[in-house]
Amino acid sequence: MSIGIGTRSRAIKRDGLNGNSETDCTVYTKQVRIVGTGPAALMAGSKLVLEGFSVSFYEHKKAAARKFLVAGHGGFNLSNAQPTADFVEKYTHTEIKKCVERFDNQQLVLFFEQIGIPTYVGSTGKIFPAKGIKPIEVLNAWMNWLKSNGAVFYMEHKCIDFTETQVCFSTKQGIQWVDFDFLVMALGGGSWTKTGSDGSWVELFETKEIDVEPFVASNAGMNVSFTSDPSHVAGEVFKNVVATMGVMEKKGEITLTTYGFEGAPIYYLNRAFRDNPLDPLVIDFKPQLPLERVVEVIKSAPNPSQALKNLKLSKATRWLLKSQLTKSDFTNPMLLAAHVKAFSLKIDSLRSMEEAISTAGGVDWRELHSDFSLKKYPKIFLCGEMLNWDAPTGGYLLQAAFATGHWVGAAVAHTTK
Repeated sequence: MSIGIGTRSRAIKRDGLNGNSETDCTVYTKQVRIVGTGPAALMAGSKLVLEGFSVSFYEHKKAAARKFLVAGHGGFNLSNAQPTADFVEKYTHTEIKKCVERFDNQQLVLFFEQIGIPTYVGSTGKIFPAKGIKPIEVLNAWMNWLKSNGAVFYMEHKCIDFTETQVCFSTKQGIQWVDFDFLVMALGGGSWTKTGSDGSWVELFETKEIDVEPFVASNAGMNVSFTSDPSHVAGEVFKNVVATMGVMEKKGEITLTTYGFEGAPIYYLNRAFRDNPLDPLVIDFKPQLPLERVVEVIKSAPNPSQALKNLKLSKATRWLLKSQLTKSDFTNPMLLAAHVKAFSLKIDSLRSMEEAISTAGGVDWRELHSDFSLKKYPKIFLCGEMLNWDAPTGGYLLQAAFATGHWVGAAVAHTTK
């Protein structure tokens, strides 16, 4: 079965993604199909409906944007209020930096305000929906806004093939070929497969001779071979520490687990581990105190255990130092102080991609034009996590997804002008 290209057109009253309220009476009749309903896909569609295109979304799950919703369970930060010049340095690839410079955190905040989702900046600089607004409410508001602007959603449509002018879906009704003027693909990475981000599209791309860099875990916990069982302190947090690996450094909170460590500093250092797995993880448990002061506190205490309590180190920190150090190091004030300031551990591996918040890897940039269209299929555009890039948590992942979607939406619009 094949569905032809639509001809619906309309005038646009306000282009919220360009940050203005000027009337745009340009009318298009082009049909854009978008495969995926994550943040990159929805933002591409948002830009395109405002440009007057007929937009249809196709999702292989029963519900839209499941990874977007799962990401909100731990604190739904949409972006970060960091200045753009510093913001873009969090990304591994210049292509992503350009996208975020084009569609930055301020433009994102403006867009969400226009669809009825006010935001605020938290104490750490992260940008959140206004207090009381749940992730599902953000998604519903966004989808309702898209529908009110003419977008159509089709669920349980799994993309299984494509050509230069058609995309093929497996549906409950059978195989369905759909015509398009332009196709936007936002198929996600390889983590949290239960949400639909399973990387199954890689095999299809390989049959089309499109090079894909293998996915690897990013923003994942680290596995450590402790010399004793940490179960009784698992779940406790090392607060306000500085973690270092190689030349990378990050301050924050680290959670001790039965298998190793989790937390923002750990996720940030994933890239350093992948670059050189032999580099140890080094933690400064008292970054606010110089080594000399730590030595003084330890020497003034009746015993090492009391010294660590006097330094106000947590139970988990005290266990880690006592259990992992040799007796001679633990009882020597100078050596114990050195470990408090620079505790070193070998990391065995990262947690699996299934547990990772995101993945690095994806379609090789050499396969794409600068507008993110495929060189082999110029009417097909890619965005989101299926592209080959990496970034830490803290709002940078979602901002890049939004920004790549906006980039592609603008590119499609420009192609027809």
